Amino acid sequence: QVQLVESGGGSVQAGGSLRLSCAASGTTRSTDYMGWFRQAPGKEREGVAAIDNHLITYYADFVKGRFTISKDNGKKILWLQMNDVKPEDTGMYYCAGHLWVDRREMLEESAYRDWGQGTQVTVSS
Repeated sequence: QVQLVESGGGSVQAGGSLRLSCAASGTTRSTDYMGWFRQAPGKEREGVAAIDNHLITYYADFVKGRFTISKDNGKKILWLQMNDVKPEDTGMYYCAGHLWVDRREMLEESAYRDWGQGTQVTVSS
């Protein structure tokens, strides 16, 4: 199993940028497939971006062109670069990992076993 700890959240104005980080410790292979998810108040958690063991990336339509997911397998760190943020990007952001995820389920929370505690992102207009 792997322990995941997110950081980098905060408050930012619309149009600004944030970079989230997720540090992993424990079983290395649980970081082969990783993703970022978010949950806004009163809404269900949704997939934002994911990256597989070949570093192929997957994005939700609502962040394409604005967010970039990346990973350093050696340091076991996952990042989410958030540019041109919007008020609707506000929410708790979670990183998740698993040994293997079907490419068709990369943005599905049910496909991941390990989860961090989350980091809050607040975007003001």
